[in-house]
Amino acid sequence: MAIGAVLAILLGLVLVERAYRTLEITLSGAIISVISSNEVHVAGGRETVYFNLGGDDPIGLRMTPECSSVFMLMPLLLVTSVLLWLRPRQAKRLIGSLLIAGAAVIAVNQVRVLAIVGLVDWLGVTEGYYWGHTLMGSLVSVLGGALALVLFVWLGTRNGRTGGERS
Repeated sequence: MAIGAVLAILLGLVLVERAYRTLEITLSGAIISVISSNEVHVAGGRETVYFNLGGDDPIGLRMTPECSSVFMLMPLLLVTSVLLWLRPRQAKRLIGSLLIAGAAVIAVNQVRVLAIVGLVDWLGVTEGYYWGHTLMGSLVSVLGGALALVLFVWLGTRNGRTGGERS
């Protein structure tokens, strides 16, 4: 039953991917508006956050399908379903691990967006976007996604005993 629920979530994320991106860019806009002194606007229908609106060069950043954290969540969901099949008695632990690692993936993607925004603001659109999206954003996504997957596997498969006991 847990496997079916996890796979249903995976399918659901695929089906509502655009709405998920809208939610994700709305979260980005809220974070940017808290940490920035400039005005921010989110155009949810376009999955775009506009920032630096009070400055000379307003900028829009669109959340495309390949930039969404939904694609980083998919491997976690697939690994969870496989581990639930292999270790059904550890379902609670695996679901808890999925929630923690999933939150980490979402946070990593927000950090990636903020890195892009910060570098665009600092270096200008051309250089800032290149360094923020192509280099820094990719690095944050790959490393953060890998760390989230390692965290998931560690939390989901570690022995529950304390004090280094082994069987």
